[in-house]
Amino acid sequence: MKRASLPVFLLFLFCLTLAYSQRNSHYITNQEPLVAQPYTALPLDNIKAKGWLQNMLEIQRDGLTGSLDDVYEVVAGDNNGWLGGTGDSWERGPYWVDGLTPLAYLLEDERLIAKVEKWVNWSIENQRENGYFGPIPNSEGTPKIKGTQQSLSEDWWPKMVMLKVLQQYYMATGDKRVLTLMDNYFKYQLRELPNTPLDKYTYWAGRRGGDNLQIVYWLYNITREKYLLELGELIHQQTYNWTKVFSGDMLVQSNPYAQLHCVNVAQGLKEPVIYYQQSKDSIHLNAPINGLEALKAGHGFANGMYGGDEALHGNDPTQGSEFCSAVEIMYSFESMLPITGDTYYADYLEKIAYNVLPTQHDDAFMRKQYFQQPNQIKVTHEYRNFDCEYHGSSTLFGTTTGYPCCVSNMHQGWPKLVQNLFYATANNGIAALVYAPSSATITVANGVKVEIEEDTNYPFDDVVEFTIKPRRKVAFDFEFRIPEWCSSPKILVNGEIVNFEIDNQIVTIKRTWKKGDKVSLQFPMKIRISRWYERSIAVERGPLLFALKIEEEWAEIKKDEWKDTFYEVYPKSAWNYGIPKRTLQQNDFKVEIKQGKLADMPWNLENAPISIYTKAKLIPYWKEYNGNTGKLPESPWPHRELGTKEVKIELIPYGCTTLRISQFPEVDIHKKYN
Repeated sequence: MKRASLPVFLLFLFCLTLAYSQRNSHYITNQEPLVAQPYTALPLDNIKAKGWLQNMLEIQRDGLTGSLDDVYEVVAGDNNGWLGGTGDSWERGPYWVDGLTPLAYLLEDERLIAKVEKWVNWSIENQRENGYFGPIPNSEGTPKIKGTQQSLSEDWWPKMVMLKVLQQYYMATGDKRVLTLMDNYFKYQLRELPNTPLDKYTYWAGRRGGDNLQIVYWLYNITREKYLLELGELIHQQTYNWTKVFSGDMLVQSNPYAQLHCVNVAQGLKEPVIYYQQSKDSIHLNAPINGLEALKAGHGFANGMYGGDEALHGNDPTQGSEFCSAVEIMYSFESMLPITGDTYYADYLEKIAYNVLPTQHDDAFMRKQYFQQPNQIKVTHEYRNFDCEYHGSSTLFGTTTGYPCCVSNMHQGWPKLVQNLFYATANNGIAALVYAPSSATITVANGVKVEIEEDTNYPFDDVVEFTIKPRRKVAFDFEFRIPEWCSSPKILVNGEIVNFEIDNQIVTIKRTWKKGDKVSLQFPMKIRISRWYERSIAVERGPLLFALKIEEEWAEIKKDEWKDTFYEVYPKSAWNYGIPKRTLQQNDFKVEIKQGKLADMPWNLENAPISIYTKAKLIPYWKEYNGNTGKLPESPWPHRELGTKEVKIELIPYGCTTLRISQFPEVDIHKKYN
């Protein structure tokens, strides 16, 4: 993702400040002295998924999201510390409810809503007089912080997750008890933090203070209580200095790599931008983009993630990326996009959502991988070169593989994506910055409600069509993003091609809209080649990364010491291919789109909607090592003829694969050496 030069970017910031001095008058948005935000989030149930995306929500409802409290004993039943019991009182219950809440209200599912209300009501009804809320400190049976007699319930970190739950619950219900709880708790924090800082009990809260800060500002935008700004400064001061990390060279250092936890990096990305709302200092605004480019250089994969299994671990495509990192980096992008208006985050959000997210859970949303690998040729119970290996189970599919944080935290990915498909703009218009089949109801102009339908098979198809249905004729601006990868977009309004200007990847249509008006966006998707570790090759089209289709065999495994049944996956076809240099020079890639209706579940081998066919050669010397591909041959490679014939291979969307090669060596079959 290319960035503008510094002078151009500063001009962009100046223009952005002028353009977005307005503030939306219909929804909760930044109030003085916080910086005006160009885009504002909508109430939780104002956006609905359609098509394949709706099916992903329904799969979650019928899978672990809807039943985790029935199958996972740590969050199950009234014994959980967050329900007044003596069981788990840390992050796992709140993690689950953080994904369950948006799912329940997006689907308007009464069974799931009742589960959410049980957790929310206990927190509200059992808040202490001093403002503390959550599990009872030092209650009998609650886990202790290692090396101390302190209960994990006292850690600031899990409260941050529950604050996110409460915010979403309020956005769905308007229950003012949430505001009372937050007001009392934030006053408690203001009193206690000077003597009991964020990292007092565990270091997690100090690394993840941005989540706390985000809710403090959100409450300020409702109540205008000035003490919240004082608290905001205090939380920022006690939070790890992510601005320094992302603005410096720490992320590209090696020998050794920086000792940074992969999920902390994903969550920490948003903290500088969250604080920018109060500081208005461009160093905080620019830090995350600098950090993301540094992550790409030092640890980046073609799929958009970075080597972090759990500490940062370089960019060899056999290193892992954790499921929690994927959903948390998505949430960071979703948090920064409406504050900055920078479409860089929208492009990046789609890359993670449409490549990384679907491949790390199974089709029924009942099992997940703790770590996924960009080049993954086996999913087996073997020890790999990961920072944290967890008894060889980290790549297996199961409920509790790896560390159990992900089985609770993976639920927020799809529902929160839906929440960010539409925004209200600062001048009371509508913005669509991320694309997927959906609909929304949005109040515009001086109070007119507009229904908008988005019909598309994006990211598989290059056409996105909006149907506008205002209650009456009304003038407002409709903004949408031109993806960074699209060089020749076309726009039609009511079937007629219109001229347009692109301003920092945004197009704005200004008109008086009537019921039935249609806007059709066409984003031609060309094949792109990008280079990665050892000059390896990645094949991309639109927002999708493509990977070798490897036939697979799933096998159930169970051991006496495991409470869970896990699954291994074995390859049934060859994987050790290189792409000839001639193929790249001739752009010899043929796109084939499957005819007929898109499957409800498009993210698997059987239903992959698109294939790309190209030429490749087997590399006999590139062999399996310890369940992984061996050392990736440097491109172009090898220095002698391979002695193998060119064959036709099929690439499919990365998100449809379980086993795959997504970063290929280049083979120069014309080279001859003595």
